[in-house]
Amino acid sequence: MKNLLFNLAVVAVIALAFHKNVKAQNCGCQPNLCCSQYGYCGTGNDYCGAGCQQGPCTGSTPSTPSGGGVSVADIVTDEFFNGIINQAGADCAGKNFYSRSAFLDAVGSYNGFGNLGSVDDSKREIAAAFAHFTHETGYFCYIEEINGASQDYCQKENTQYPCNPNKGYYGRGPIQITWNYNYGPAGENIGFDGLNSPETVANDAVVSFKTALWFWMQNVHSVVTQGFGATIKAINGNECGGGASDKVEARVNLYTNYCSQLGVDPGSNLRC
Repeated sequence: MKNLLFNLAVVAVIALAFHKNVKAQNCGCQPNLCCSQYGYCGTGNDYCGAGCQQGPCTGSTPSTPSGGGVSVADIVTDEFFNGIINQAGADCAGKNFYSRSAFLDAVGSYNGFGNLGSVDDSKREIAAAFAHFTHETGYFCYIEEINGASQDYCQKENTQYPCNPNKGYYGRGPIQITWNYNYGPAGENIGFDGLNSPETVANDAVVSFKTALWFWMQNVHSVVTQGFGATIKAINGNECGGGASDKVEARVNLYTNYCSQLGVDPGSNLRC
């Protein structure tokens, strides 16, 4: 009798665990959480790394929208990318630095990018990202912030990511990543010493795009479906509310232009 009761208890525990697993594997995670390859919600490499199914993924699986099966490479064609960078002057440093191949190499580490469910959603996210890339770098002309070395982007009270007094954390890359509290975790995620070698972002095009995509997945990806205005606020909220309406309009014009090129409606809520 004791053995029978024990066996029944074991079966009950297994059944309960199976029920919980099935429920967890339905995913439906919050926007800031990753759905792991096993269907569980959480953060960190175990959830956002290899096999991540949705959310701010950082794994190495190529990005393919689940809704229509169109890859980022199919959307960001040579024609699309070159149509942007070819508008930069011949003497621009970024002209011989940024490339479509470097971008696609970087995307391979962030398979959540351009993966919002439908092909149209993916196109809107890609159009939004490139609108900001274009605005921040002047059509991929600039690798580093103009006069950035003269700016102090060290948050000294941040003890988790302490500044190296001999390094500058000014804007670099397609989103012009700044501050020690961004360089530190970006470096940890990507695999370079962001605090002691921030210049890597300006010396390695793939790393440069990875920092932009890291920032995007951390701060922007979850608000893309709220409209382009929400992405402006996530990247540079100081421009919103009349702070720099000309810059907001410049970003919006780039976004609507790229949406048109990609054959997708830009949606609503374009301004912040």
